[in-house]
Amino acid sequence: MCELLAMSANTPTDIRFSFAGLRQRGGRTGPHRDGWGLGFFEAGGLRCFHDPLPASESKIAELLSQLPIKVKVAIAHIRQANVGAIELKNTHPFQREVNGKYWCYAHNGQLADSESLVSSHGFQAVGTTDSERAFCWLLNQAKVAKIDLTNPQSGYTFLKHRCDQLRRMGVFNMLLSDGDTLYCYCTTKLHWITRRAPFGQTHLSDVDWQVNFAEETSPKDVVTIIATQPLTLDEQWHAMQAGELTVWQQGEMLKLG
Repeated sequence: MCELLAMSANTPTDIRFSFAGLRQRGGRTGPHRDGWGLGFFEAGGLRCFHDPLPASESKIAELLSQLPIKVKVAIAHIRQANVGAIELKNTHPFQREVNGKYWCYAHNGQLADSESLVSSHGFQAVGTTDSERAFCWLLNQAKVAKIDLTNPQSGYTFLKHRCDQLRRMGVFNMLLSDGDTLYCYCTTKLHWITRRAPFGQTHLSDVDWQVNFAEETSPKDVVTIIATQPLTLDEQWHAMQAGELTVWQQGEMLKLG
């Protein structure tokens, strides 16, 4: 299986701390050696970095770990391959343009008979993973149903039903965002934590890095981190339930459904 990471915040926030923890699991403290990717939204655009090398060894990942990347929404992924070769085109997160907006997506799990999701029309997979096939299937289904995924309410109703369908094919833990709204669907493992004032100090579980968020934030900041497994030692993370879909904007969970 792979591991996922996402962030939703109400102000541009540095993703390096969380990414540093996830990166160690890409071959050093975890078995996810088969590539990695990080996507983040800036000024209506989407920057995506990928590498089929282990995240813990990748020079690109090392560079990103040193840059002050301050954004409101980010999605990252470290891969342990089960479907599709270890190559660049099969690394997450995947991206597509829909009605003039970029969408960024990552998946953890394995889907049986994913070839049944392939359509000869609309969005097509570039690589050979079940993950990318599921992404294209979701976008094609939304296109056919004329669903505006930028609307959190209609997006929630649509994605809950379709993700439940994919869950019946296997394990489907998913992150999906257009830079404003972040959708997170859980089949087995996803955890989240929302940090807000009063901010405190915390320590990563996979590398010796400690941060006092009170020194890095303002009292109005709200930052939510979603990860497959908790990334810190001394914070209370919340486990999502099987079949649960959460929707986030500006670091806050929207009350939908």
